[in-house]
Amino acid sequence: MKTLLVANRGEIACRIMRTAKRLGIRTVAVYSDADAGAMHVRAADVAYNVGPAPALQSYLKIPALLEAIRATGADAVHPGYGFLSENEEFAAAVVAAGARWVGPDAQAIRVMGSKIEAKRTVVRAGTPIVPGYNGDDQSDITLVAEADRTGYPLLIKASAGGGGKGMRIVGSADEFLEALHGARREARNAFNDDRVLLERYLTAPKHIEVQVLADRYGHTLYLHERDCSVQRRHQKVIEEAPGPTIDVALRKRLGEAAVAAAKSVNYVGAGTVEFIAEGGEFYFIEMNTRLQVEHPVTEAITGLDLVEWQLRIAAGERLTLRQEDVRLEGHAIEARIYAENPARRFLPSTGKLLHVGFPPGVRIDAGVETGDSVGIHYDPMIAKVIAHGSTRQEAIGRLQAALSATRIAGLWHNTGYLVRALQTADFCGGAYTTGFCDPNHAALVVADEQAALQAAAFAKSHLIEGTSAQSGWDRLDGFTPNLTNAQDFRFALNGEDRFVSLPAGQTGSAGRVLGHDLIELAFRQGTNNHHATVLRAGADLHVMMRGDTYVIRDLDSDIDRFVVGGSAMGGIVAPLPGQVLEVRVKPGDEVRSGDVLVVVEAMKMEHQVRAPEDGVVETVHCSAGGRVEEGAVLISLKPEG
Repeated sequence: MKTLLVANRGEIACRIMRTAKRLGIRTVAVYSDADAGAMHVRAADVAYNVGPAPALQSYLKIPALLEAIRATGADAVHPGYGFLSENEEFAAAVVAAGARWVGPDAQAIRVMGSKIEAKRTVVRAGTPIVPGYNGDDQSDITLVAEADRTGYPLLIKASAGGGGKGMRIVGSADEFLEALHGARREARNAFNDDRVLLERYLTAPKHIEVQVLADRYGHTLYLHERDCSVQRRHQKVIEEAPGPTIDVALRKRLGEAAVAAAKSVNYVGAGTVEFIAEGGEFYFIEMNTRLQVEHPVTEAITGLDLVEWQLRIAAGERLTLRQEDVRLEGHAIEARIYAENPARRFLPSTGKLLHVGFPPGVRIDAGVETGDSVGIHYDPMIAKVIAHGSTRQEAIGRLQAALSATRIAGLWHNTGYLVRALQTADFCGGAYTTGFCDPNHAALVVADEQAALQAAAFAKSHLIEGTSAQSGWDRLDGFTPNLTNAQDFRFALNGEDRFVSLPAGQTGSAGRVLGHDLIELAFRQGTNNHHATVLRAGADLHVMMRGDTYVIRDLDSDIDRFVVGGSAMGGIVAPLPGQVLEVRVKPGDEVRSGDVLVVVEAMKMEHQVRAPEDGVVETVHCSAGGRVEEGAVLISLKPEG
């Protein structure tokens, strides 16, 4: 294996390339027009353009990828995760083109890639599955009948994919058909396959998965389990290994069940068998025939580089480990940082990253850096932060500290949300379930706006000392001649005018200039000590502290104010940029608060835009199939009365 083409993008492409380069393998990046300057392109030895920004025209276009293999002389292809990583046609085409496929063969991908066929296969091997329906008849009539037989609440899941796409929880029969049609659309858009299966929805389960590794000579290992139960919108955000509630006996049972499932399809390479566990029992969910996003926590506790073993196995090497040789040392936890707004139900955020900074002492798997952008076309993950400790408590502490010290400005992100999640009694106790996020949501999105405003005032105090803006910003002392005994500042935060007054003696908070328009502060608020980094961008001060970022507008700035996020009274706006899938109303329709008016698709997820109050539709400003920008008025609604 001399030249490895990574058929992916972002942090996973960068991570794969790091191992390949360490092994002396030449790396090839593929990229769309939108990713021409992306980090994974900069990291590779060779880069090849595979098409326009939409994934269907680039990263999911098999002929373009095969041409990239031919043009760059790649003799191996690593698919990463997502995109075509579990596509049997692509795997077979790579082999037919004369290159090695870093993963299982097309037959194993086909069987395990279909949740329906996978369940049939593992049932024959004696693995328990959750009660439900996984049949071939996908008619509405059959699915309604099977839903009634399974009972509510139940889960609709896309057969061909994961990541929460094409998934719906249904509480009653009245909700079923609408949820089914939405799940089908989302599955078709994400995976080009709208088949679904039904499962009984367990009310307090753990999501446990087992990492397996198998060579071409029948030797298969399990590399212990991961607990991936902290999920929002059915997508994992915090994962840990080993599972905090898994004892030695259960670990062995889970591992042996995972190995049996892998052997049932003659699996080769790294893969993950996922289970849902409740009340001491576990049930097979699916097998992911690829590397998982959360694989770093397994690497941390075992000391293995899973990408290295994927490459070695693809090259024909044998596993040199026995099951009893697999280490389990300490505890590891991973947190996924996404470009999203937790306070707005995790709507994805797009834009340019004005600043990205991570602390030392933990593992960072990132796909972006300062100056890069997060667009609308792909997954909004920014980075993964992984902490390892000798105990679970130590790992939690290290991850909390690392996330608190992470600095991101330019778009919304969930870092502060993750910090607070790690601090909850539920998480620290270890017995949390997949229902962790919703009941804790209000506490997890609470932010300290007053401290952020005070940080903005301390930062601004360095700008008003009678010198130029830049030299004033660079002043680190609080010496302010000829000013009154207090300084007053006018800011805007979340659309509201806010006022902060600092006594003259408080303007001298400790500071350290990190770069042009970037300063680090330490200050006291009452009895609390705070540390913040403040980035000045025009009239905005981006205050970064304890994982959160606050965008605070300086109303006294000499930069002209501008209007953001506004619309005419009664205007209902797009929550984010995307494509309109459905418009469910027309002028003159009477609607009630909570009714779905428009369905917008962005980043392969559907977002329902609902009426905020009762009223009558005056004007419809969008149509199905059209693209809209964040803040664009979709519907003009005349309030009732």
